[in-house]
Amino acid sequence: MVGRGYLWTEGDPIGAVRRLIQTLKEQAPPHAVIDAVGTTGSARKLVGAMLEASAVKNEITAHAVGTLSRYPDVRTILEIGGQDAKIILLEHGVVVDYAMNTLCAAGTGAFLSSQARRLGIPVEEMGQWALRAKNPAKIAARCTVFAESDLVHKAQVGVSKEDLVAGLCAAVVANYLNNVGKGKQICTPVVFQGGVSKNRGVVAAFERELGEPVFVPEDGHLMGAIGAALLAQRAGGGHALPEDIAEIPFKTELHTCQQCANHCEIVCFYRKTQLIDHWGDRCDRGMAMSAGGASLSDMENI
Repeated sequence: MVGRGYLWTEGDPIGAVRRLIQTLKEQAPPHAVIDAVGTTGSARKLVGAMLEASAVKNEITAHAVGTLSRYPDVRTILEIGGQDAKIILLEHGVVVDYAMNTLCAAGTGAFLSSQARRLGIPVEEMGQWALRAKNPAKIAARCTVFAESDLVHKAQVGVSKEDLVAGLCAAVVANYLNNVGKGKQICTPVVFQGGVSKNRGVVAAFERELGEPVFVPEDGHLMGAIGAALLAQRAGGGHALPEDIAEIPFKTELHTCQQCANHCEIVCFYRKTQLIDHWGDRCDRGMAMSAGGASLSDMENI
């Protein structure tokens, strides 16, 4: 790896990608050429269209490929990101089962970040606080509302911040195993990744619950990106990053298709005024014109 970046999208994935590309260019060796781009994650289609990606893959595939490149014998991948959590089970390097939690913020990085702010602790330091705990508090983390109520109550009765943070870390692990990992046979070697894997308190809680060592890659928070890069490499080059990506105007618009009773909400993505991709439709009615690259003015008539 010659460059890396990890930043908040702040509700603007297009702007975040532009900032990220600039960061990577600054880290790359002189005269380096970007030969191919891979994208994954919830905004993979949007970013893939923007960067003319060679590979646009779902998170399960990208995380599995990235992890196997570092741990070829991995059997279980635990992943907790900012907005969701997932578990991936593998046998002989092949994904055989997986599960995701995308409906509730409890037990994700966003949950820990909000509680860190409530306690006045930088989220990056939560792991250090947790490891100093003497009596971890019992926090009900199956729901963010209940967890916050529980946390406030225990803080008011004098429970130390160290014990509260350790309790939060343990609650995240319990929530993960009882929901995402429910009914799954967790086999070793176990690799833990995603942004939350940087929290040593959560890592320690996983090891206590599983009774096994949990491996955390140095670049565990980037494992999906590493997998996407490897998949782009396999797909072949020839889709170089547009040189003027910082200046090209991109725009998304939400349109409701009126061609049938579904009334699909279709996200249309434009480069300048040209439609370059769309998603959200459950059939091809009303969107056939997109195959020819409908313009913004054309789409206004749908």
